[in-house]
Amino acid sequence: MENKVYKEALANPIFEITSRAAAQLNVKSYVIGGFVRDFLLQRNFKKDIDIVAVGSGIALAQKVSSLIKNTPKVQVFKTYGTAMLKYGEIDVEFVGARKESYREDSRNPVVETGTLEDDQNRRDFTINALALSLDEADFGTLVDPFNGVSDLHNKIIRTPLDPDITYSDDPLRMMRAIRFATQLGFTIEEKSLEAITRNKERIRIITGERITDELNKILATPVPSVGFKLLHQTGLLHIILPELTALQGVEEVEGQTHKDNFFHTLEVVDNISRNTEDVWLRWAALLHDIGKAPTKRFVKKQGWTFHGHEFVGGKMVKKLFERLHMPLNHKMKFVSKMVMMSSRPIVLAQDIVTDSAVRRLVFDAGEDVESLMTLCEADITTKNPNKFKKYHQNFKLVRQKIVEVEERDHVRNFQPPVTGEEIMAIFNLKPSREIGILKEAIKEAILEGEIPNEYQAAHDFMMEKARKMGLVPVE
Repeated sequence: MENKVYKEALANPIFEITSRAAAQLNVKSYVIGGFVRDFLLQRNFKKDIDIVAVGSGIALAQKVSSLIKNTPKVQVFKTYGTAMLKYGEIDVEFVGARKESYREDSRNPVVETGTLEDDQNRRDFTINALALSLDEADFGTLVDPFNGVSDLHNKIIRTPLDPDITYSDDPLRMMRAIRFATQLGFTIEEKSLEAITRNKERIRIITGERITDELNKILATPVPSVGFKLLHQTGLLHIILPELTALQGVEEVEGQTHKDNFFHTLEVVDNISRNTEDVWLRWAALLHDIGKAPTKRFVKKQGWTFHGHEFVGGKMVKKLFERLHMPLNHKMKFVSKMVMMSSRPIVLAQDIVTDSAVRRLVFDAGEDVESLMTLCEADITTKNPNKFKKYHQNFKLVRQKIVEVEERDHVRNFQPPVTGEEIMAIFNLKPSREIGILKEAIKEAILEGEIPNEYQAAHDFMMEKARKMGLVPVE
């Protein structure tokens, strides 16, 4: 069957410029991969374009740059034989067609010059091996040697070659298969899925950064549980995030069981993904119960307990981030904080909502109180409609109370109205334990509602507390 022509896909001037540049160099060139896939799927186009030259990709990039007004800078990556330039908001990457061979212990290939066919053979999936010709003679003609268009139509993820070879060569492709299936709503072809299970141990040679990048993309999808179930089914998740798979299963002792915290977690992640695009809050949802596996105990007459799982889980977050080479900055601290505080609003919502409890919640959560409430509402996965309604109504009351308390008491990012420097001056003290005691007493009095969050009330309270401590102000 003759391949179709898709000139409309190549309306951006960069393609015509590349065509002219390739003609001047007497090389064939093609746009390949995600841009073509997304055009055929009628998805929003990617902001990066991959162009293959049957020749030098670097030379083509430099020639293209010379034909563009203002001559954009060409970034050259000689090690990989690639070059990149920016055309408006689009990153255009040029690479020479190549064939690859791999060593057992590395995903970095030995690269040789090849044909377009060689280059398409080395692609991860048939839907990413689609190419559109940029030659003047057949501009826009689709080159589809593996029936990738058919796989797009049938929503199938399939490898161009034997999947065992494709996945063993570059094990990251196993995660990419699952990520694309999750993003696009596709099914991984059965032989390919079986090959992922067979080759799962190969994922150990992939760096934490690359694994995290794929996990982030799965978490960013509308229904992340699809990807995590596939990671679990293939055995990859046990290697990548054993803290999660440790939550799977239900034990029974003396007729008492607990819920399966792994599948509960996936429900929470899906719930939160309907309400926020913040990938770090989605990470908090994914990890919010990881402390339950190490703290699970069966207590006679009480049943299953998970005492302190929030604190344990919060501490586990840092080790997990370190292992996967994830950022150890404010993002990690935010996730850890959310995990540690994940039960606080739930406890509030189950009891009478007191001003004091809400003040403490707002004080401890600070600017993250809204994120914490979003996480805890997502944590409601009960199938009992009456309980579901009751919990959500109670959370609504907690939110209302937060607004009231915040407007009145201003305890978010709270600083005691009387500073340590002022206490030192009043009592002629050097930095000492007494200053900390007084500041803590003021904070507790405000959070408990004994005094308002105002300077004069705090000052008077501090003076009385100091008198009881035997501190005498300087005359």
